[in-house]
Amino acid sequence: MAGMQQTCHRCGGDLAEGSGESPFCPHCGSPQLFLALENQSVETGGEAGGAATTGVAAPPKGRPVEWKTAIRCAAAVAGVGSVLELVAMPDWRMSPLLSSVSLLWIMSASLITLGFYQKRRPAALMDVRVGARIGVVVGICLALELGVAMAGAGLVARFVLHSMGNFDGQLAMAIQMIRDRAMQQPATPQRAEMLHWLGLPEFRAIYALTGCAMVTAVLMVLSVLGGAFAGLLRMRRGTVV
Repeated sequence: MAGMQQTCHRCGGDLAEGSGESPFCPHCGSPQLFLALENQSVETGGEAGGAATTGVAAPPKGRPVEWKTAIRCAAAVAGVGSVLELVAMPDWRMSPLLSSVSLLWIMSASLITLGFYQKRRPAALMDVRVGARIGVVVGICLALELGVAMAGAGLVARFVLHSMGNFDGQLAMAIQMIRDRAMQQPATPQRAEMLHWLGLPEFRAIYALTGCAMVTAVLMVLSVLGGAFAGLLRMRRGTVV
């Protein structure tokens, strides 16, 4: 909406009134037309009491990681690693070479995942930070899928194949070492309580869960470092599609 002031904003002189008069100040020649933004509506591209806009929504910001693709690639790589770990278990009496292949696959899971990810999204942003973030997903997938696979294999080995003797022997040996160290300490109520706990099945469960937590932590560190390294090698900036 256009309007004209009654006095000049520059020199303060009076302006002549009338439809046929010039929109310029007769004293200093300064233009006197102004735009009343407060009367504009949102529908015409302006906001009441604010600056004018184009009325077109801003385009969405590009995502640094296409998570749907990254999660699928990470889950697939972790699934292959779980299968290799299962068939490489000593109880299945497979070739010892499979154990090395399984270990190599798990250690390089982030590099393999980023290779698949960039193959499916060749124009996606790739750098150290993106690689590390995808590496976190790889570590989580490895921990979950390996945990489920090992738990299922343990159930089959114990109740179907009856071949958990080696695992039970190693666990009993570890608990015995803890017991021997506790026996070397002076006789106190704390030592007696510890010895009592060592004989409970709950302690065996806690011991096994602690081992799983340590393995998970190692997998996460390896996956993040491997992802960051792979992102550095494959660094290329492009438009996320």
